[in-house]
Amino acid sequence: MNGAVDLSIFSMIMSGVLLAIPLIVLWYLRTGIIKNLLISTVRMAAQLVLIGFFLEYLFRLNNWLANIGWFIVMICIAVISVVKNSGLKLNHFAKPLLLAFLFSNFFVVIYFNAFISNLDFIFEAKYMIAIGGMILGNSLRANVVGLGDFYKSLRKDEQTYFYKLSLGATKYEALLPFAKKSFMAAINPTIATMATMGIVSLPGMMTGQILGGSVPLVAIKYQIAIMIAILTSTALSIGLSILFTVRSSFHKNGVLKKNIFAGK
Repeated sequence: MNGAVDLSIFSMIMSGVLLAIPLIVLWYLRTGIIKNLLISTVRMAAQLVLIGFFLEYLFRLNNWLANIGWFIVMICIAVISVVKNSGLKLNHFAKPLLLAFLFSNFFVVIYFNAFISNLDFIFEAKYMIAIGGMILGNSLRANVVGLGDFYKSLRKDEQTYFYKLSLGATKYEALLPFAKKSFMAAINPTIATMATMGIVSLPGMMTGQILGGSVPLVAIKYQIAIMIAILTSTALSIGLSILFTVRSSFHKNGVLKKNIFAGK
């Protein structure tokens, strides 16, 4: 099978023309986000072009130290994005979230390369960066939902938390219902995606491999493996994120610190 057809400059221009449809809809509805959409589109294109050149160099170099270093940079950027989009303060959550993301995502990527892809060189650039990016991206989205929901729900329904404490529950026992609710909110989209995959949608990795020349059966095997890896990293990262951040987000008397929220 041949690889994907290269897209010409004309093809990219026609892709830009397609953008006119959502822009017209947004203009008609007077949403006020047309400027943000255009800026985001330009930023996306610029970032992807730049990262494309960088990855070509990284793949040619294929140095284990450089590959790990870049993956850590990806994790750091993901942590910053999670905190910003969760309405929390970066200086308070950066360290515990970094530890949670490093452990969960690094572990799953190395496991995938060593025991699923069976690579001789487990730090292979194209596997570590591509597979790691897919796993990390899903962890990011799950943590924005889960972590934000956990602390917002706790602040909104703090009296329930205090009531459980008054009945003799430990801090972790009183927080468990909040953690369970947020964990499910974070992981349910991944489970729903898995349940409808192949019928409702053809996932990105499978489509990319088929366009790249892989036979469908090989693409399907990789897609099954990557979805299990994504589910595992999502579960690990959101669980560890809540666990690690809880340790420093409360006063000694068990009261939630109000200065952990952005704008406080």
